[in-house]
Amino acid sequence: MSRPKYFRGWVKGILIGIVATALFLMVAQDQETLTVQSPVPATDPRFADYVASLTGAPVERGDRYTVLRNGDQTFPAMLEAIRSAKRRIIFESFIYEDGVVGDQFTHELASAAARRVEVRIVLDAYGSVLSDQSTDRLKTAGAHVVWFNTLRPWTLEEANYRTHRKVLVVDGRIGFTGGLGLADHWHGDAERAGGWRDTHFKVEGPAVRGLEAAFYENWLEAGGRVAPALDPEQPSQQTGARTVVIWSNPTGGAGRVKLLFLLSIAGARRQIDIQSPYFVLDESTRWSLDEARRRGVRVRVLTEGNQTDAPPVKDASRSEYQSLLERGHELYEYQPTMMHVKAMVVDRTWSVIGSANFDNRSLELNDELIVGIQDAELAAQLAQDFEADLEKSIRIDATTWPDRSLWQKTREQFWGLFGEVF
Repeated sequence: MSRPKYFRGWVKGILIGIVATALFLMVAQDQETLTVQSPVPATDPRFADYVASLTGAPVERGDRYTVLRNGDQTFPAMLEAIRSAKRRIIFESFIYEDGVVGDQFTHELASAAARRVEVRIVLDAYGSVLSDQSTDRLKTAGAHVVWFNTLRPWTLEEANYRTHRKVLVVDGRIGFTGGLGLADHWHGDAERAGGWRDTHFKVEGPAVRGLEAAFYENWLEAGGRVAPALDPEQPSQQTGARTVVIWSNPTGGAGRVKLLFLLSIAGARRQIDIQSPYFVLDESTRWSLDEARRRGVRVRVLTEGNQTDAPPVKDASRSEYQSLLERGHELYEYQPTMMHVKAMVVDRTWSVIGSANFDNRSLELNDELIVGIQDAELAAQLAQDFEADLEKSIRIDATTWPDRSLWQKTREQFWGLFGEVF
């Protein structure tokens, strides 16, 4: 082959790659910008009803939430609930790995199945790396295990759609959800080297039924053949939290998880505290946060720092720091370890918790499960945790942020192009 012909072929290949990438990024962009405003403030007792009416979910009344910080509080509580099971256990996770943590759960889930508790498990086929030995142990004991979106050549178009939900429900009465998966990097109290900072929640009350219902949707999608009838709805209580349970599938801009976040931001009148790794905005979330600032709302965002499991996503997040700072947003990066907490508190009265990060993948691509909660006591606990984590974080300064290296800026600008793909 002559050199000029070879060169023309090489250039042609690059141009095709550039065009393909550009088309991919165009498709990935926020297809519909939602400019959501709320006439009902988050502090209004009617706010939960307002959110529920627009998301199509019921308001559950009388729920109790226990905040579980890091693996040393979360895993013992979950294992204790599994040991107490009498009738059924459902468990779904994006990450389930062999190791100290995973082996404990495999043992207890298998033990529950062996004593004739109905055990159903949904695992994401990309995020979970469970050995055949562990899977066989569960199945031999009688547990039913299905894999969500197994990666096959003829289903590559679905490979980008994952279940990121994290939910455990025991006997329809005790539920757990939040940020933790089953892997050793969540083990401990997040003080040792490598241990992740995260938060999970124990849920008791009518909202547990919504957590279980979300599981059975993915159970059927992953090939589970029978979804049993759920227990009768628990009677509403006059005391306790008022809850809206939301779950979502891949969508094009107005999914219920995304809408709940936007409505929550729109309901703010004084302060929004967002704690999330992988903080990447699209047109809708950017407009909503900027609109909150125009209303005089203080917006604080606490995300992970250099200790991250996804450096390209971190760079994409940082690509927008300067413009956010110039518009008055406060940005903080957690320093001791990877920060994986997913929580938002609005005006110290309304909280959003669950599996979703504040990025496009969670808001439009993944199957997620989040909970909006009107409860001042829970909001106060999360606000206290937010302040404690701020003490271990650095605040990004608008005057010194431009001083980072040219290489760092170049990486940020490059990965920022892919922000809405992440």
